[in-house]
Amino acid sequence: MNTPNNKRRKETREKISKVFITLLQAKEISEISVTDICKLAKINRSTFYVNYLDIYDLADKIGQELEQEVSFLYQEEKDTQNNSNNFLKLFKHIKDNQIFYNTYFKLNMDQNFIIREYDYHLSKELYNDKYVDYHMEFFKAGLNAIIKKWLDNGCKESPEEIENILKSEYANKNNIKN
Repeated sequence: MNTPNNKRRKETREKISKVFITLLQAKEISEISVTDICKLAKINRSTFYVNYLDIYDLADKIGQELEQEVSFLYQEEKDTQNNSNNFLKLFKHIKDNQIFYNTYFKLNMDQNFIIREYDYHLSKELYNDKYVDYHMEFFKAGLNAIIKKWLDNGCKESPEEIENILKSEYANKNNIKN
């Protein structure tokens, strides 16, 4: 019986994902075919289509898996509704999973997802409810830009250094003159 979570199906999906991610490091998604993936993964086309609708469905599933992993990093904070502003665990996760984050950004999946869910209530406190939506967009874009730059540089800096860069951007927030 071929249940959705059986070992063989899971192994096949992992093999397909690894091949796809490897191909994405050298090609654009539009240049990758199901045939390419099947040849390198040594599977039949029908096996691919049992698991995915097409290349874009595969890309979406990979993005969703990464988003779930990141969400899990902060599950305790969500459960307790306490934002620690601890980006170090995110940066450590990125350093340990660079190829997946490179893939995530290459596929422009960051356009619709906040890599680190931002605490709306904290933002409202810091900015007195004034223009909070603008601040949140600025923060998300800045965080994504820092992560992309770090990935482009091969994550040469430590996660601690990247966290300090982020913190330094906000350290003097209250000293800015309007």
